[in-house]
Amino acid sequence: MNLGRLQLGLRRLGLGLGRPEVAEPPVRRTKTGSVRAGGGVVWRRRPDGQVEVLLVHRPKYDDWSLPKGKLERGEDEDEAALREVEEETGLRCVLGPELPTTRYHDRFGRPKSVRYWAMTTEPDHSEFVPNREVDQIRWLSPEDAAALVSYDRDREVVQSVEVGRAP
Repeated sequence: MNLGRLQLGLRRLGLGLGRPEVAEPPVRRTKTGSVRAGGGVVWRRRPDGQVEVLLVHRPKYDDWSLPKGKLERGEDEDEAALREVEEETGLRCVLGPELPTTRYHDRFGRPKSVRYWAMTTEPDHSEFVPNREVDQIRWLSPEDAAALVSYDRDREVVQSVEVGRAP
């Protein structure tokens, strides 16, 4: 069991060994220095049958994006995706189909790749509490979410989800 999975399991049990506030955990990079990350397009069906997807607002960048984050040592992209969605939104999720990977250069000029998955919430998920990374969330139709996201690369991922045909 790797550290990220252990921390996620402990948080689910209410033991709260979260990431330290003063220092970021070691980030997993490839040998070429590129950054690897995982994220999710969390979706749900409203009582009227319409689908909504989740966007997060990051005050540090003042942007609307999909929940995502860098891998910690010993973690795979799918594990990071579940951990980051829970850390940023409070939602425990179940992985669905993999979505397109985005590739771009981060604010430090490093190549970055983010693997995404469609996700649904677990029945016993908790509620969103604003935190230092994410101060707001919004549940929107896929069309409205695609219009609101701050980055074209996120728009393409949102548009790739075929949740309208999901059970």
